[in-house]
Amino acid sequence: MLAGERLAEGYHMYKDVVDDTGPLSSGTYWIIHLIFGKSLTAFRILAALVILFQVTYINSLFIRYKSFEENTYIPAAIMVVLFHLSYDFLTLSPALMGSTFILLALGQLFSQTVLQKEGSDSVLLVGVFGGIAACFHFPLVVFLPFLVVSGIIVSGFTFNQFVLALVGYILPIILCGLYYFWIDALPEFIFEYFLATRIIEVYQHVRLEDTIFLFALPVSLAFIGYFVGLWFKQITVNQQKQRQLIFIFLLFAIGSVFLTNRRTPYQWIILLPALTYFINQIFIYLTQKKVLQVFVFVFFLGVPLVGYSWYIFQNSSGRLDSYSVVYQEKHQIANGKKILVLGDDIAYYKEASLGTSYLNSKLSNRILKDFDDFADMAAVYQEFFSEKPDIIFDQEGVFAGLIERVPLLGDLYKKESPGIYLLR
Repeated sequence: MLAGERLAEGYHMYKDVVDDTGPLSSGTYWIIHLIFGKSLTAFRILAALVILFQVTYINSLFIRYKSFEENTYIPAAIMVVLFHLSYDFLTLSPALMGSTFILLALGQLFSQTVLQKEGSDSVLLVGVFGGIAACFHFPLVVFLPFLVVSGIIVSGFTFNQFVLALVGYILPIILCGLYYFWIDALPEFIFEYFLATRIIEVYQHVRLEDTIFLFALPVSLAFIGYFVGLWFKQITVNQQKQRQLIFIFLLFAIGSVFLTNRRTPYQWIILLPALTYFINQIFIYLTQKKVLQVFVFVFFLGVPLVGYSWYIFQNSSGRLDSYSVVYQEKHQIANGKKILVLGDDIAYYKEASLGTSYLNSKLSNRILKDFDDFADMAAVYQEFFSEKPDIIFDQEGVFAGLIERVPLLGDLYKKESPGIYLLR
């Protein structure tokens, strides 16, 4: 929301907004702010539409290419339940938007696998969709080797098709780079988006143990579904290729999580198509009614129950406070003002707007703490002097260090209380 609001004011991502949100994601948030303003309801409705598209697309994909002998809507029902595993699956995150284009690329690979097309259109689209996904959410860049491996091993790409898919993949990234080169922000784009995700400190919003608890049940069911498909059903050659494709997809989806700098459940949203495929095999191939009824209850009741109980436990233990934006009475001091928060408590922005380009505090620290670079210090002073945020919330002592190094900032701001500076 803050990135979209800042861009709607006429600023540019990376050049005037220090953050690592993907260029296409930030562009989407910019359009949303232009149309709906700072509306959480709009985010939820749009997220629901994206989820509806994904659910419909994956189900139609399995029907169109006869992934299973029976054409049913069970995969759609399974994926809807999986989306309710965690509440942050239902928000319009870059991971959700990027995974949509990974699904579209997967659909083009399915067409190559099943129909053995020789046309170049679907091969090109495989790369283009993958490149667009990487421009929405950086960790999805890991699907470049997935497209290569699955395209060559499973879909049987020729060398020319491989090159065409690679060109299609690079094209969206090159176009984004060309735009930021045009506005003189290419170095910032390269560092903040492509490099910062592995350089800056990782945000540990959710512990690894909590994530394992959350995904233990659906992953176990997917594991069971995989072996059910192996033992209880003879499948066609095309279906075997699709299974191989989904299995490779699952491996790379897990790998993408290790490129994230925010440890949150929504980063795992890319696993849902593969989990849907394997869990569906339980309900399609098992014929024993009593056993099937057990799995129906375990999945359709167990998965939402796990997600809900996880949320209750996180909230009651206070762990949710490190992840959610908790708006309290103390944050009302910022209402209606332009502010800057140098720290993790960004609830001050709920009824306020961003006063400078330093949105991501950890990324901003590389500039604000670079006291040996006089050019950086001059640029920092110039930005504070031109934008003059009404209040600065210095939660990590960064601004206090700036005032010592740049005394002119002390003439602009007075210390109201520990960690709070007001514009004179």
